[in-house]
Amino acid sequence: MQLNAKMIGAGVAAAIAAGVGYALLHKLEDEADFDTVTREGAFSVRDYPRLLVAEVVVPGLRQAALSVGFTRLADYVFGKERAGGRLPMTVPVLSDGDEDGRGWRTRFLMPAHASIETLPDPVAGVRLRALPARRIAALRFAGPDSDGQLDAHEAELRAWIGAHGLSPAGPVEHAFYNSPFTPARLRRTEILIPLAA
Repeated sequence: MQLNAKMIGAGVAAAIAAGVGYALLHKLEDEADFDTVTREGAFSVRDYPRLLVAEVVVPGLRQAALSVGFTRLADYVFGKERAGGRLPMTVPVLSDGDEDGRGWRTRFLMPAHASIETLPDPVAGVRLRALPARRIAALRFAGPDSDGQLDAHEAELRAWIGAHGLSPAGPVEHAFYNSPFTPARLRRTEILIPLAA
């Protein structure tokens, strides 16, 4: 009994150490700039400037489509199938349903100083696009990013938007800030909903 307790204690300590190790070794990337208009706990309203993104649309279930889209965009950013060097990575990685209902769209933010003209030509399936400046309602959370969790947090954000007299002006987006190898409890994920001006 005592041996089992010691083994369990050692296992818990190892899990905690592994989680801390992931957090310390994770390379911090540049983060997209925004101005905070208001904040209330995990909820906020932000003003984002014009953003340049590389995007891919993949049919299928959200998680599988995100994985495929992430890989294609990573190949572009790291120069796997094109001339030129690695592009700086900017977080978050964005995901939403595309306008045509064809599948899930994954977006990597391009460096703030870049333009479509100065970026390397996109490979097949990757599109460069400028997103206009916009106001966004955001809900930040940690933990699993399963479909059920994303839906539950989206409902919370929509209720908060309604309670504050704000008006949604676009579909929900999911924002991911960490490597998929980061333990779920240490991840930063956000639900984003564009707002009417």
